[in-house]
Amino acid sequence: MTYTYPHTVLIGFDSLKSFTGAARAEYEDCTPEEPPSCFAVLLGTVEDGVAHVVEIEYATNARASDPIATEEFAGTIASCFGAAYRNPRRGFWCSSKDLLRIQRQGERRRLDILGSIHMHPDWHRMGPPAERGLRISEHPTPMDRYMFDNSRYPVNVICYLESTGGKLSAALAAWGPPPEESADAPCPRLTLRFTAD
Repeated sequence: MTYTYPHTVLIGFDSLKSFTGAARAEYEDCTPEEPPSCFAVLLGTVEDGVAHVVEIEYATNARASDPIATEEFAGTIASCFGAAYRNPRRGFWCSSKDLLRIQRQGERRRLDILGSIHMHPDWHRMGPPAERGLRISEHPTPMDRYMFDNSRYPVNVICYLESTGGKLSAALAAWGPPPEESADAPCPRLTLRFTAD
């Protein structure tokens, strides 16, 4: 049986406010040497092609402490996507303990792990000088595509934060994993809507 991915994602305003608040705090505290890291797991249900995000659960980044993550970033990821990924603050690897906790919490409430939400900063403005030519937005980077392809979660939300004229703004977009049958196909964009909780 072939799994049908959702075409629309519904997420509550309160959940969104919680995430953007955490993302803003990370953004304001980061430096060119220490990029911001904000990631959460999405719990909910899928019905008739619509993913209903019910909860956002934060997780620990095991990127620098999990031996499998360290090996993956040092070997595969850095060689494919650049030396910047040797920085242990670059990229997110969800703690397996947190993922198990979140999965069990979801099962008790009859919710599934739908995917994740993470933040992209305007790194072309605030990152190290050598990386300022890389434009980042709410669209998946090649690294995101790699992670979406490997996790196969149906919903992957990117929250892009940008500072313009002293004001911080956010753009959000939701993406499905790339089609399995095509190695070079882009991630499909999903309709993203916000609801009153």
